[in-house]
Amino acid sequence: MNSIYKILLTGLLSFSMLTVMAQGPRHEGPHHEPDVTEAAPHEGCPMHNMVPAVDFQSVKICYAPQLGAFVAIDSVECSVHLVAMKDGQLDTVGVFVTDNTHKRHDLKNILRPVSVTAMGEYIVVLVSAKSDSAYVTILDKEMKPLAKRCFSSPMYAMHREHGMLMIAGRNPYGYDINILPLHGMNFEAFENGEILSHHYRVAKQAEKIKQSDPVGIGLTAVAVAVVFLALVCISLILQGSGKLMRGVNDKRKEDKPKERAIKPVSDGSSSEDELIAAIAAAIHLYNEELHDEEDTVITIQKVEREWTPWNAKYYNMNQYFNNRK
Repeated sequence: MNSIYKILLTGLLSFSMLTVMAQGPRHEGPHHEPDVTEAAPHEGCPMHNMVPAVDFQSVKICYAPQLGAFVAIDSVECSVHLVAMKDGQLDTVGVFVTDNTHKRHDLKNILRPVSVTAMGEYIVVLVSAKSDSAYVTILDKEMKPLAKRCFSSPMYAMHREHGMLMIAGRNPYGYDINILPLHGMNFEAFENGEILSHHYRVAKQAEKIKQSDPVGIGLTAVAVAVVFLALVCISLILQGSGKLMRGVNDKRKEDKPKERAIKPVSDGSSSEDELIAAIAAAIHLYNEELHDEEDTVITIQKVEREWTPWNAKYYNMNQYFNNRK
């Protein structure tokens, strides 16, 4: 057993060394984060000249100064409320419903308001579902839609800066940033204009492992090491259970009372023949006691039966005797 343990430990050590060699040397040192303000401008990205940095936010309520009202989101009722001062109290003066489907049960497809922002006398509302659809719409002061733009992936935040509307979302592979030019108040251009989209693909765990270990030596070493470790654990469990069972059996044998051998009592005066005769007499008496006492009177009763052709004996005789004269 000790030799098996030595072989297993040697295999584990060798595979751990192979794993360290497969991962390659690590360069430790100070890590410098890139400075966005000092970086060179990126070609094709309209956000590199924006100062300060762009913060994508999901705004649940905002204030529109030109309307003198608040714009609030009700995600439970899937609606956007325009709240203004009326008769000295805040009251709802307009409502926009984002999802008109009544009592729908597919919760992932419910279009709920995500973020709102004020743009002069207009209101921009971002609406998104959890599955794969979203849209952004522009409302007037009466909460009526003037323009609408749809997306094929869920969105969760937006930002308006320098005559453009930037919307951030999530796709099955990573992130999306869609940039819509506003063109002033040209709603037709907003609906039909081009969208500048940037897609960021998040690397999966398998791809990360492939980059760090392209040959697969490290992954193989880890897999074999896990198998060896499992075998060691199984052998230890089996050995421990065997010792435990042996201990339980030994304890049961110790607790069990020992049977004492019965020795025949002899006073030395009787001989061996007398002992045999006594045993035979005891056996005879035991066998006699097994039978019940029976009455030895035998009674014989004569039964007379009427003659019928069924019990006529001559019908059983040979035909030769019946025809004989």
